Amino acid sequence: MAATATSRTRSAPRPSGRRPPSRRRRRRSRPRLLYLLLALAALAVVLGLVANLTGGDQMTKLARDRTPFWVDKQIISINGTGRRGEKLDGVTDIAIHYTGNPGTTAQQNHDFYDQPETQVSSHFLVGLEGEVIQCVPMDEKSSATNERNNDTLSIEVCHPDATGQFTQESYDALVRLTAWLCDYCGIGRDQVIRHYDVTGKLCPLYFVDHPEAWEQFLADVAAY
Repeated sequence: MAATATSRTRSAPRPSGRRPPSRRRRRRSRPRLLYLLLALAALAVVLGLVANLTGGDQMTKLARDRTPFWVDKQIISINGTGRRGEKLDGVTDIAIHYTGNPGTTAQQNHDFYDQPETQVSSHFLVGLEGEVIQCVPMDEKSSATNERNNDTLSIEVCHPDATGQFTQESYDALVRLTAWLCDYCGIGRDQVIRHYDVTGKLCPLYFVDHPEAWEQFLADVAAY
């Protein structure tokens, strides 16, 4: 009888191999998998936003018209003259101008553009204190650079006196804006011209009268 009792209390032999995971372990693994999936989904959203802001070909990016926070976007009305609503063929160069009316502000020049009878405009205006106003969408032609209106973005810069020399604030803002536009459009930072280089007009006056100042400007844009 003792032998019989002992045989009853023996446990059955365990099967070979690993033990199946307990329910508790399986429950713990589910939240980890969920967190991983959520993290991957968030990463995909972020990458999609980045691609939307910076990706695509040049014309796609121009149509998005994504300007930095320091650009005051005040798009003028389509009036058939200063802004005709015609699309650019693309951007090969950034054209630099000066306003030619000493002492006026960027806002005053913007408001002058935004009149039915005004036949000139620029994409951007840089003011005496370094403020930047956008006047024309980046995928449209401005009326600033004559036969190069179809493939340039134009920047007009205010100046305090008849010499046409920019204030330091204007100059610094012009360097930053020009460098940013070159990068945004996917062109080299050496693709920067003066209005003078297109038509021979003395514009921007100080950079025409002082070629060394122009070369320094180009160097500052390249180094920004």
